[in-house]
Amino acid sequence: MWQSALFTAINTFISPQRFEPVYPINELAVTPPMGWNNWNAFACSVNEHLLLSTAEKMAAFGLRDVGYQYIVLDDCWSLGRDKNGNLQHDPEKFPRGMKFVADQLHSLGFLFGMYSDAGSYTCARYPGSLGYEEQDAKTFASWDVDYLKYDNCFNEGLAGNPKITSERYRTMKNALQTTGRSIVYALCNWGEDYPWKWAHTVANVWRMSGDIYDSFDRPDPRCPCTGEEGYDCPYAGSHCSAMNILNKAAYVVHTSVAGAWNDLDMLEVGNGGMDDEEYKTHFSLWAAVKSPLLMGNDVNVMDAKALSILTNPAVLAVSQDTAGVPVNRMWRYYVSDTDTYGQGEIQMWSGPLSGGDQLVILLNAGNSPRLMNATLADIFYDSGPEGSAPEIKENWDIYDLWANRMDEATAQSIIDGSPTSEVAKFYYNATETSYKDGLAAGNELLLGKLTGMVEAGGVIETEVPRHGVAMLRLRKHSVGETFTVQESS
Repeated sequence: MWQSALFTAINTFISPQRFEPVYPINELAVTPPMGWNNWNAFACSVNEHLLLSTAEKMAAFGLRDVGYQYIVLDDCWSLGRDKNGNLQHDPEKFPRGMKFVADQLHSLGFLFGMYSDAGSYTCARYPGSLGYEEQDAKTFASWDVDYLKYDNCFNEGLAGNPKITSERYRTMKNALQTTGRSIVYALCNWGEDYPWKWAHTVANVWRMSGDIYDSFDRPDPRCPCTGEEGYDCPYAGSHCSAMNILNKAAYVVHTSVAGAWNDLDMLEVGNGGMDDEEYKTHFSLWAAVKSPLLMGNDVNVMDAKALSILTNPAVLAVSQDTAGVPVNRMWRYYVSDTDTYGQGEIQMWSGPLSGGDQLVILLNAGNSPRLMNATLADIFYDSGPEGSAPEIKENWDIYDLWANRMDEATAQSIIDGSPTSEVAKFYYNATETSYKDGLAAGNELLLGKLTGMVEAGGVIETEVPRHGVAMLRLRKHSVGETFTVQESS
């Protein structure tokens, strides 16, 4: 199928001597980055203690070991420039300096992310890096920075078409590479000037839409584009709901490849603006479309439900799947039970996983629970249109990726610092065994719960909650294998 061909063309270099993957700008972010960013929960209220205490909590909660490795400091850390033009940290917020913060995070097993802007000022009106790219890149490297979020405010009008914008961002890419330090480059220009068309050779990550807001589908005039009729948005804005961003992403997610990802913005899980089903949906789709997973909540007051969502190994295995292929939206229909903010809708997303598995997501954005279904012909449409895909002739086992979710009591025991023996049933340590190796070994934590089988030419049918998802992994049913469904724990 054409998407696999695109992935292969960009990521595989063939020579007489070797067959090795070649990534667009470096060998970083081969799977979507995972970590935490302070902005959604704290905005400018940042300091050394916040970063280090958050890192300690993340380690204690097991978040580091499931893959959340980057601690990203956003805007408002700066005091300005010194007489030589070097960026200075605010000594009241960071009394021991940024190198100290990096050293402490590294000692805890994390990586350190920083923030700057491809303009004269950052969005909070601190000095930006426009015109100072080489100098600032050297500063970040001297602080042992591992990740740079690079924003788009006060860009002096150097925008308006892909050539101008890409050149402005490419300048920092070249400066980072000149330092010799491995730094993930996260471009944050809010989807302006179509970064999914050119950012593959500029950045590891690019924002494809305006800033997220902690709402499932609330419209906001500050987020003017909806993605209803394709995605061509001159001003992406802010206060964009999860569904607004998802519906715009549907047109561009296929452009992601290993080492270069569309970024749907930070996670809102745990911030309180959505209910549990909505947060599950938000997390599931961000993982499935291969967006970076940067938590945006206050980890120090995280509740059990949020922890059990963010550590779900079966969903994280999808995010970190080595095939690196995002799901695509295969169909979308409006439904009669209108939501609070307008017409409801249902969608089906599908895409290949490593090892020949297939991911299927049934999304119910309507206002009532509903029975939803998807045919194998629709699920495997990209392998052969109009029912011609060879996969349709196979029997498939169905694994529910949310059926084995950690229960609240177990999650609360982790938060309380006295984890029970039940944790082993739900928690996967990816630092001990990678998601790739765990899937190859058939680890049940990563596969989800076996709940049924769909026969050749058949239909998957399941109840989906209001604003919820059914997230399913399909695996070929072995010939002669006796089918058994896992008992509930």
